[in-house]
Amino acid sequence: MSRGWGQVTIRQLSYLTMSLSKRWIITETTPSAEDLAAQLKFSPLLAQILINRGFNSANDCATFLHPRLTHLHEPFAIANLRRAAERIAKAIRDGQRIVIYGDYDVDGITATAILWHAITLLGGLVDFYVPHRIDEGYGLSEQAITQVCDTGAQLIISVDCGITALGPALIAGSRGVDLIITDHHEWKESPDGTAPLLPECYTVVHPRLCHDEPAYPNENLCGAGVAFKLAWGLGLVMSGANRVSDSFREFLVEATALAALGTIADVVPLVGENRTLVYFGLGGLKQTKLRGLKALIDSAGLGGQDIDSYHVGFKLAPRLNASGRMGHAQLAIEMLTKASESKAQEIAAYLEQQNRERQAMEKRILTAALQQVSENQLDAEDCHGIVLGGEGWHAGVIGIVASRIVDRFHRPTVMISLTNGHGQGSGRSIGGFHLTNALHACRDCLESFGGHEMACGLKLRSERFADFRRAFADYTRQNLNAEQLLPRLIIDAVAPLKMINAGLVQEMQQLGPFGRGNRKPLLACCDVSLVGKPRRVGKNGDHLQLQVRDSTGQMKCIAFGYGPMMDELSAGRSIDLAVEPTLNEYNGHTSVELEIKDLKINGHGDTLKTTPLRQT
Repeated sequence: MSRGWGQVTIRQLSYLTMSLSKRWIITETTPSAEDLAAQLKFSPLLAQILINRGFNSANDCATFLHPRLTHLHEPFAIANLRRAAERIAKAIRDGQRIVIYGDYDVDGITATAILWHAITLLGGLVDFYVPHRIDEGYGLSEQAITQVCDTGAQLIISVDCGITALGPALIAGSRGVDLIITDHHEWKESPDGTAPLLPECYTVVHPRLCHDEPAYPNENLCGAGVAFKLAWGLGLVMSGANRVSDSFREFLVEATALAALGTIADVVPLVGENRTLVYFGLGGLKQTKLRGLKALIDSAGLGGQDIDSYHVGFKLAPRLNASGRMGHAQLAIEMLTKASESKAQEIAAYLEQQNRERQAMEKRILTAALQQVSENQLDAEDCHGIVLGGEGWHAGVIGIVASRIVDRFHRPTVMISLTNGHGQGSGRSIGGFHLTNALHACRDCLESFGGHEMACGLKLRSERFADFRRAFADYTRQNLNAEQLLPRLIIDAVAPLKMINAGLVQEMQQLGPFGRGNRKPLLACCDVSLVGKPRRVGKNGDHLQLQVRDSTGQMKCIAFGYGPMMDELSAGRSIDLAVEPTLNEYNGHTSVELEIKDLKINGHGDTLKTTPLRQT
């Protein structure tokens, strides 16, 4: 037992929730938090949260809280990036036709746009190609590379794809066309497993490749991040100096907005350099000069507003993704690159329509998927991985549904669309389980696969679906233990209600932008009692609005999705809450509200207490 804030003692507990067991891991307080708070002139609670995230000195905290563009790593620290930049510069100077080969998700779309704008600004002759998700599938294909070569391309640059494209690279080489591959996904290994098996092409730019050079400090760059660094390196090569021109620097600052979209949408860790890119990119979205980006923002009803990572993840990214999921991502790239203002607005409106269609289709597939989980008992305790398949499921939507299934059951999940004897799949994982490694173990059932730790894509013959489901189930059963299948809530501290005021919430907001690797602060309010009966709110009464109090004060709470629990919550009931404090503005008045992320009823027989755990 450790000392908590004020008179509250930190308890570290494990409970059973309404549907899934969740382990609460409440970090012990650190004696140095108060000293750090005094140096930073922050509350001890915020200092503790910073310590929980690995920032133990005032200097480290200041660097984290106040990102600067000078914190970005030099682009030429990425292996082969200088060689790639010099080849693109030669193509620009010689008037060679350059084609950017992109991908159809947000990361690939924004990566394509960044490089297109950079090359165009520097006077290059550039176009782009993006495959159709359904008709062509992910990545470089031999047919597509042949088609691009036939159009007269003299240099092809892949973004956010290509690291496993061994055959397509050979075709480009045989046609005398230089191919530069930029990617961040997993590569294939050589037969003996001692080295990457890379495509034979002009060069490969990848943040985890290092050859004989020191490793690049940020191995978690997404495709748009790699494209941003290549654009920066290209600007340096074209300037012939150790800094880019003023006009190109202005463009790079503007391009952080595109890089931020790709970084947030691809769910890479928002720490270090990624955090810096997103911090400045989000700041630039409000005043962006890019016509297409402005049209996208306006179509989402965000014009003139401050935009945060939530708006990107749930408002802007889905609209861009809708183009590749429901139609062709070519339109989204056109909107972000060469479209006129009126054309950009027209495309943005069309993407809005496609996104609504995507939402309706997603709902239908999710309903069918949940029924399949129930019928096949894939929610049983001994099932550690879920594979679902359906005839005619839209291949562009199943990845989103896989995420919904993971959220509900906390199991690695693969969704497969089965059509005319073929299956196209998309998977999502849980923390600590490498999904692409799992597919490698099941490769005898698959025609092709690719991806990274948290997400993947695959193809198989329909008759091998059952074999793959069994193989995946066996692999997950052998490589995931029961503890890993329990969702964890990492809680920064226990806090009395009185401490959670507007000033603290404003301090916490400085920790953003939030996302993977930099979650929103989560606090525990223990032994609070209900004031009156909770009230069901929302269109279908799905949510609960409640008041709680402890010995220090009283506060309003909102619990999304907890409507069915209302009958268990009588006035005076003692509960523990895991909460995210928020500021609620209404009629010019600002108040603090607690958004409940988990709720435990004290005294229930299913409450489990375990050995105290520390956050690692």
